[in-house]
Amino acid sequence: MLLKRSLAALTLFCSTLITVRAIAQRGMGYMHAPGGIALSPDATTVAWTLRSRDGSTLHLTSVSSSTDDKTIAIPNATGCAYSSPIWSPDDATLAFLAACAPASADPTVPRQSQIYLWSKSTGDVRQLTHLTGDINQPAWSPDGKSIAFLFVENATRTAGALDAMKPWSGVIGEDGVEVQRVSAVDVATGNDNFVTPANLHVYEFDWSPSSRNIAFIAANPPGENNWWVAKLYSVDFTRNISQTNGNTHDRVNEELHTVFDPGTTHSALHGLQIAVPRWSPDGSRIAFIGGLMSDQGSTGGDVWTIASSGKGEPTDITPNIDGTPCFETWITDHELGFVEDRSGHTRLVDWNPDTKKEIGSTDLGEVYLSGGEIKDAISVAGRSGSSQEPVAAFVLRSPNKPAEIYIQTGAYAPQQLTHLNDAVQLHPPRFESIEWENEGFHVQGWLTFPKDYDASKTYPLIVEVHGGPSSSAGPPSTASDMWSQHGYFVLNPNPRGSFGQGEKFVQANRKDFGYGDLRDILKGMDTVEAKYPIDKSREGITGWSYGGFMTMFAVTQTHRFRAAVAGAGLSDWLSYYGENSIDQWMIPFFGASVYDDPAVYAKSSAITYIKNVKTPTLVIVGDRDGECPAPQSFEFWHALRDLGVKTELVVYPDEGHGFRNPAHIADRNERMIKWFADNMPAPSSSNTQTAQK
Repeated sequence: MLLKRSLAALTLFCSTLITVRAIAQRGMGYMHAPGGIALSPDATTVAWTLRSRDGSTLHLTSVSSSTDDKTIAIPNATGCAYSSPIWSPDDATLAFLAACAPASADPTVPRQSQIYLWSKSTGDVRQLTHLTGDINQPAWSPDGKSIAFLFVENATRTAGALDAMKPWSGVIGEDGVEVQRVSAVDVATGNDNFVTPANLHVYEFDWSPSSRNIAFIAANPPGENNWWVAKLYSVDFTRNISQTNGNTHDRVNEELHTVFDPGTTHSALHGLQIAVPRWSPDGSRIAFIGGLMSDQGSTGGDVWTIASSGKGEPTDITPNIDGTPCFETWITDHELGFVEDRSGHTRLVDWNPDTKKEIGSTDLGEVYLSGGEIKDAISVAGRSGSSQEPVAAFVLRSPNKPAEIYIQTGAYAPQQLTHLNDAVQLHPPRFESIEWENEGFHVQGWLTFPKDYDASKTYPLIVEVHGGPSSSAGPPSTASDMWSQHGYFVLNPNPRGSFGQGEKFVQANRKDFGYGDLRDILKGMDTVEAKYPIDKSREGITGWSYGGFMTMFAVTQTHRFRAAVAGAGLSDWLSYYGENSIDQWMIPFFGASVYDDPAVYAKSSAITYIKNVKTPTLVIVGDRDGECPAPQSFEFWHALRDLGVKTELVVYPDEGHGFRNPAHIADRNERMIKWFADNMPAPSSSNTQTAQK
């Protein structure tokens, strides 16, 4: 709620490890942002996209020489935004998405993405699709004859709950419901057709090695609400595609097969969530990530496999793992690779699914770059030459080093391929990983130091709680940097309920929101206070989404915080259940609906204990937020105002759960900075105080 297999691009990844820093002036020089990684099957060429001041470009770079680089462009087109490059299995063709400026001069006419093909032999570019709607996640069939993709026909908004919801109008839940489905286009003819039925909203899919079947995760519409009860299906592609005309064409789906239903399983996945389906090379098994997840796209859990026929129960192949796998890909029938979040570090792991043991790993956070994070999808080529070692390409960044493309062969350390940002000089704040024990749990977080830190002085502390709760905070983000620049220590804790410490840790806050997780945070503050010169009279708390809830709830439980900023928060779980667009996510965490067990919802509602609040609190929200609707912020603000507690409510127009308008983001940040400065003012002698022992 709250923030491909071998020879293909990995398009799902640890979203919470991808802390996108501001693409703007940082230090000296402009920071370029490579992305859209696609490694050719022969592991010789990386296709990638580049965003800059001048727009978006599509590049091809030789793995053996970064100076061997060229761009691909659509002839006679302007203002194009390129994304999602994917190589054909035979290396001969590169497909990609592009949205170019419309012929009309009207700036209100939206740009429509289409699939284009670039021929390696001729260098020609041709448009493959001519559709109207939202196109995402294109993927070649292994036989190279078709490209499948997620498609919302005549879409008015991007599928998902983060974007601004459409204004309420008409018959709610029936009018204007948009369904995302798998569609496919024949590469030779350009004929396109839906593959999955109109009564299922699809979130992710994968081709079978034979190109005969497509596995996909889907649920009944509306899609933004029902991902938490989604099932794993497969469909016979050859029986459910028609080439009788060149337009999108539905057929009665008679070959739909349910492979796995978390709602009926007797395994530990009963009632939990699944993501990232991946066929084994021999087609006998499908791997997926399964566990307790609060947001689609914020993936984490254990790696599971199930027979592609759907017979039998799934097998947890990473039982009791210390970290959180969040993306997996088959390398061979007896070897998988996955990305793992472990105590705030990103690890690339090779795993034997049969022995359930690790074969090898690379820790990007410790071995190569301090706080290293994978910032974009990984692309894996199966085998390279006589070495028989897999090759991977990905974008890597750290607070100390701008994003660049790296190549990793086998177990060797990643090697930097591009040098886009050599002229950029970063001056990140000092930071370190902080770990502590609490109530039998090992907890980790990140501490960012104030700018120009001087150990002889004392400094205020801001606790910044991540969204989720099934998520994790990585190394310093843009917000942490912002607070550091204004002289604050910043603690980004990963309390129970977070990714990174195993599935038991993730599930430790079920039916306990605001209690064990808050105690973990407070113990983390104790740990920081014992080690560094913190002014205990100037401690504040902030967060967005689940972090906004934690902010609201924390000030009802303790007076330790002198100021608070609650972004897109939740004040009353009972009323929230009937207001939001994603109520299905709550049942795995609370154990029942609000109508069956209102007490467990009231227990974790800030409004239940609202009369305890003394902390000045700024409340911020978007008026079209479907995940944490604005009435939740109104309730909290109204109560504080009525009780005489200093508060302010700011509602931003046409914003959803994730703000998009740069002016709104800038205004929000300015208000947050001023709120803490005004309500945690520095004493006149603060700059000369000696650190307390």
